[in-house]
Amino acid sequence: MSEEQKIMVEEVDSVPPPPKARVEDAESPAEKLERKKDYLEGFLAQKPEPVAEGDEALQDAVIEALKEIYDPEIPVNIYDLGLIYGVEINGGHALVTMTLTTPHCPVAESMPGEVELRVGAVPGIGDAEVNLVWDPPWGPDKMTDEARLELGML
Repeated sequence: MSEEQKIMVEEVDSVPPPPKARVEDAESPAEKLERKKDYLEGFLAQKPEPVAEGDEALQDAVIEALKEIYDPEIPVNIYDLGLIYGVEINGGHALVTMTLTTPHCPVAESMPGEVELRVGAVPGIGDAEVNLVWDPPWGPDKMTDEARLELGML
């Protein structure tokens, strides 16, 4: 560490421009478009699974969508947790009645909006509405057996 290190500064008047990119290896616009068509072909071939007409089939599809939403503090979906009190379907309109574990739940502002978005995304649902209620209050007795098993309560 006893050696001194010196920094040399060299002043220059100009710098030669960098070499230009060669374009001869690039794909032509037609080749690029053809590749995109191939890529999208499989994606566009996948259609959403049609939901059978009828409120019962739509209700089952909505319940499946609700089972994909998990409580951030408890590793159980909100349907099995017992937060969903009712799902009513009437001609493409879905009304979900739900509660939260406590009124002071950290997701009290965002959870109803997420439920509305997920339910509204179900094919066949034109309009989704969430009714947040506090009566009757939620309790562990509202959970399904699967939720109790997941939480080690059985």
